[in-house]
Amino acid sequence: MPFVFRFFSLLPLWLLHGLGAVMGWVAFLASPTYRHRFLENAALAGYRFAQVRAAVAHAGRMAAELPRLWLGAAPPCRIVGEEFLLQAHAAGQGTVFLTPHLGCFEMSAQAVARRWGAAHGPITVLYRPARQPWLARVMETARNRPGMQAVPTTLAGVRQMIKALRRGEGVGLLPDQVPPEGQGLWAPFFGRNAYTMTLAARLAQQTGATVLLARCERLSWGRGFLLVIEPLPAALDDSLEAAVLQINRAMEHVIRQCPDQYLWGYARYKQPRAEAPAGGVA
Repeated sequence: MPFVFRFFSLLPLWLLHGLGAVMGWVAFLASPTYRHRFLENAALAGYRFAQVRAAVAHAGRMAAELPRLWLGAAPPCRIVGEEFLLQAHAAGQGTVFLTPHLGCFEMSAQAVARRWGAAHGPITVLYRPARQPWLARVMETARNRPGMQAVPTTLAGVRQMIKALRRGEGVGLLPDQVPPEGQGLWAPFFGRNAYTMTLAARLAQQTGATVLLARCERLSWGRGFLLVIEPLPAALDDSLEAAVLQINRAMEHVIRQCPDQYLWGYARYKQPRAEAPAGGVA
């Protein structure tokens, strides 16, 4: 398997995306559970299948591009909205990047690391190690690179994120990921209650960090990616419950900018798993 992974890392992005599109449709047609969840989640957000059918292929592209992103040459990524990040750095309070399961969220952190890591310090991201030893090694190598530091989903990892913010650096989170039980709150997401992490709000509230929204869209025909950065529409509320709802609303806004690249098949409304409190998950 490591050999196959490395082989795919050498393929051009357009070919990986083509193969991934096929994989996405095979998974959609072969799994009634996945297909039902995809359609139900999209309908909750007000979308008919015809409006988001492209997301089926993009789900497969997300998986197929990982070998290239982790082990291969870095694809091009254009950045829009970098003035908001420069303003955040000027404030000196650190930056919390929030992105939903949309497009190539792996590239979001990599692009920030390449563009600003040398000047403003690394971006710190949480990750959950894979169960397979070979994949865990690949992930650790891929996510610890110049300008980017990966920390585990433990209390120690969360503490490292807080320290990074207090140094004026950036951290990255996917706040639409379901956290373990005890690490979130129930809050509306596209009109239905979803168990939502509190970590993103707590990090910003405890450190005074600037919250920025990010989405990394795939460009057609393997031409690379487009990272769009924008500020949170309003300052984060001091109340944790209100702040969590505010972040959910912000994620809805980001998703509506590019609904055909969102992972509608993600089990966003599932019950949280029982786990000893670790301080957060991403």
